[in-house]
Amino acid sequence: MNPLKTDIAIIGAGPNGLVAALALAKNLRPFRVMVIDLNDPRNRAKSVDSRASAITQATQRMFEDFGLWSKLRPIAQDMREVIVTDDELENPERASLLNFGAEPGEKAAAAMVENHALMAALVSTIEATPEIPLLTGHKVESYSFGPGLATVTLSNGQIIKASLIVAADGRNSPARVAAHIECTTQSYDQSAITLTVAHELPHDATAEEHFTPKGVFAILPLQGNRSSLVWTEPHDEAKRLVELSDAKFLSELKKRFGNHRGKLKLEGARHYHPLSLQIAKSFVAPRLALLGDAAHVIHPLAGLGLNLGFKDAKALADVVKAASAIGEDIGSINVLDRYQAARRFDTWATSALIDGLNRLFANNNGALKLVRDLGLIAVNRIPQIKRALVQQAAGN
Repeated sequence: MNPLKTDIAIIGAGPNGLVAALALAKNLRPFRVMVIDLNDPRNRAKSVDSRASAITQATQRMFEDFGLWSKLRPIAQDMREVIVTDDELENPERASLLNFGAEPGEKAAAAMVENHALMAALVSTIEATPEIPLLTGHKVESYSFGPGLATVTLSNGQIIKASLIVAADGRNSPARVAAHIECTTQSYDQSAITLTVAHELPHDATAEEHFTPKGVFAILPLQGNRSSLVWTEPHDEAKRLVELSDAKFLSELKKRFGNHRGKLKLEGARHYHPLSLQIAKSFVAPRLALLGDAAHVIHPLAGLGLNLGFKDAKALADVVKAASAIGEDIGSINVLDRYQAARRFDTWATSALIDGLNRLFANNNGALKLVRDLGLIAVNRIPQIKRALVQQAAGN
């Protein structure tokens, strides 16, 4: 079997890998960008996913360049306001300590898109881009990162040679392991239950972040009278809840959701996912760049994790385009170090902020609760800080 040659081989056909392929193909034509995955993303686009993602203004602008946002805009739900509380969920009186969002006539900081719809739009855009072939159905068996070109060997014996390998293959990234890149990891001893609910009354494009001693309970608006939930509990409790019958699960959910949106109805499946903080000690190696979950995994309480991966894709495309324009080797460590420099600080800063918020709120310390609640109330009275929060949510 003759080796296949490509300029860039992307390992992983999830959202991060497909966005990276579009960003690189757009910036580097006529460069060849190949996406490799055991699983066909067309099947994932048809599957049921209980999650939804906040697509920030910054990500929307990037998607517009691909012709992708025009496909998502009709099915996206603007998130115009965010309400923050700090109390036990069973407490019927949850006072809003902080609320921030878009001013009248101003664009929303982010819009919610269901993950299966995002994948479907990405796949259709990839299929319409001949510079991005998909190679699926076979597992990657081994990697070689030089000298010379990088090499990927598949389980069917096919060899792919590339100037650069982009690892978008998830938190357990085999490509990262093959390059001997270690991670800093911290378990939160929490799992996030994800599901979609329909409710009787409208959400008015409002998201709710309820901080509790067990973790965040987020209600995120979807199109129609529907919301995506991220419900954080200790591992054992999350498992117990997910395994309840629909009737018993809905009863438990109603205690935490409240009555402000009328009757609730479960939509589709529910899942739970263990939560952790994980940052690769290096985002690059010779002929290898990590992005998305292969480089960093953060707590979902602010909904920024996927957008961090998209920012990785844009930064990598910008760096590689600039290097190619002056004849540099796009897989050299000198070039890839520029990508790492562009993304390292933002990743660490965002991770530290989210980790700090989770630790600040996920506890039963009465004195600390008083201090943080007073802090939220003070922030709620300072327009300049609230505007900064909106800009952060927009990814600007």
